[in-house]
Amino acid sequence: MVDAVSCSVARGDWLAVVGPNGAGKTSLLMALAGLLDADGRIDFHGQVLGDLPVKQRARVVALVPQTPVIPPGMTVSQYVLLGRTAHLPNFGREGKADLDAVAAVLHRLELDAMHGRALATLSGGERQRACIARALVQEADVLLLDEPTVGLDLRHQLEVLDLIDELRIERALTVVSTLHDLTLAAQYADHLLLLDAGRVAVSGTPDEVLTDAHLERHYGGRVRVIRDGDHVIVVPLRNG
Repeated sequence: MVDAVSCSVARGDWLAVVGPNGAGKTSLLMALAGLLDADGRIDFHGQVLGDLPVKQRARVVALVPQTPVIPPGMTVSQYVLLGRTAHLPNFGREGKADLDAVAAVLHRLELDAMHGRALATLSGGERQRACIARALVQEADVLLLDEPTVGLDLRHQLEVLDLIDELRIERALTVVSTLHDLTLAAQYADHLLLLDAGRVAVSGTPDEVLTDAHLERHYGGRVRVIRDGDHVIVVPLRNG
């Protein structure tokens, strides 16, 4: 659970929520997506989340959960096409523009060759990319990502994060993600929010948040933070 979390993210910025296991990172994202009841007020570009009908909310915020529900028997393209539901009129069907949007995202995520395969036959990393594709074709203003690189190898971690960053710049997309990899969080996010026991422990730029003292205090392990030019690299150190 989270308690008394207050923060703001500018349009087009990337906020990475970090912290130890059980800190409340996923709970915060679920509340932002409207899937977890929360006190207080959640605004998206001046629109109060609780006031929006479900379909309109889906045009404002898209979520990639850490453990998505995979419908049995559904193919990759059918699953990704679900992301266009928010843009369809009541009782309407998908048109050429919707199918083109799906094809474009599948191509950018190297899933076009798998479009007809059942989701259940994909590897964990391939399924994760399909879930990200579904959120991207939703074309929401705000993208919420709960550990988007889970199950991906190094190459696909970077490709997925690069794609999200490109779309963020192209569409002025606002991104809020949780990330366990602090080095990746520092490379992609404009701001970090470090949660501990459900509360904001530290917030600011990667340079301000990712210090030896902050990480050792809130993660309980030994680390060394290295500055390599503009990059912040977090290296865990074995005890002893």
